[in-house]
Amino acid sequence: MAQPWHTIETAATTDGVLELRRRGERDFLILINGRVLMNSSANRSEITLGRLACEAVAARPWPRILLGGLGMGLTLRAALDILPPSAQVVVAELNAVVVEWCRGPLAGLTHGALDDPRVTVVIDDVAAKVAQAAQAGAQRFDAVIIDLYEGPRAATDARNDPFYGSRALTATKAALSPGGVFAVWGENPDKAFEKRLTAAGFSVNMQRPGRGGLRHVVYVAQARPAGNHPGKSL
Repeated sequence: MAQPWHTIETAATTDGVLELRRRGERDFLILINGRVLMNSSANRSEITLGRLACEAVAARPWPRILLGGLGMGLTLRAALDILPPSAQVVVAELNAVVVEWCRGPLAGLTHGALDDPRVTVVIDDVAAKVAQAAQAGAQRFDAVIIDLYEGPRAATDARNDPFYGSRALTATKAALSPGGVFAVWGENPDKAFEKRLTAAGFSVNMQRPGRGGLRHVVYVAQARPAGNHPGKSL
């Protein structure tokens, strides 16, 4: 008989009640208002997201990465496993309690990824960090990784969505160094989002990791130099 899930911590947020549940020693869920956001046993898309985004920039001398959304830290762990010792990873997470969970009961899942000296955590909206980096004279990122619990979808505001709308994509490209990478997790493919990426000046690679079962989407888009024709692969 399967072991039952036990709630070990809860926290009120502006979006509702966040809940951390555990079953046994290494099975965890994070929920919001009863909706499952993350499952420690279903992580292939998060790992692929971090790996592919950082493989594209790991050979740079001092790669600088912005990760929006900490979750259980699995995307961060995958990124760190690819990046060199000279890398800098800025993690933007809205909820401080998620950081506490990743330093506490979830730390074993990532071998203490948040204690890695390459990592800096800020309690902030990743859209704000992108906007700062997009300003003239600001330090750019070599990769921006968006790993939120809602990816691009049909209901996305095509112009004004703070992460996936056309205005946000223009800012993201400006926040990237030449040839930088924008990587995004999604539940399902979104052709409209792919078109917006291309229009914003990115070459687009879409993957669905794994075989069988629930297969989420990973977008890895690379900033094209000005004047280059649209492309479909890195």
